[in-house]
Amino acid sequence: MTIPGILLAAHVLAAVAWVGGMLFAVAVLRPSLAVLDPPQRLALHRQVFRRFFLVIWHAMPVALLTGWALLFGWYGGFAGSPWHVHLMQLTALTMTAVFISIVAGPWRTLRAAMDRGDPAEAASAVDRIRARVQLNLALGVLTVAVAALGRFG
Repeated sequence: MTIPGILLAAHVLAAVAWVGGMLFAVAVLRPSLAVLDPPQRLALHRQVFRRFFLVIWHAMPVALLTGWALLFGWYGGFAGSPWHVHLMQLTALTMTAVFISIVAGPWRTLRAAMDRGDPAEAASAVDRIRARVQLNLALGVLTVAVAALGRFG
């Protein structure tokens, strides 16, 4: 067991939690919610997002910090790193910005709307969260593909 191996394992596990969670939310959870009445859907969305965003608040820094540790410890910095590491850095920072925009924007709006009993505003916030999660999922899948192709392609 080496330090780079431990860092890479933590990095991959954090990415799996983040991207896999978004895939589950988009491909499995959202279509399954159709069996619930709108108020129940909103209540479930609030609980699911609360828990999932808590996971991401932990996975995201682990992914970023272990990525940077590998970048500077393994490759010696940006000058010594291959193309796929540069692209992963770009997509990771973009995903981070999108996630922060979700938490600071529609997630805050969803909670406030539900607290004051405004289901229309809450549903609109859920739609905005969904769109940004779909964007982040696309970026996450791209990042995983770049990691695999860059390493072996």
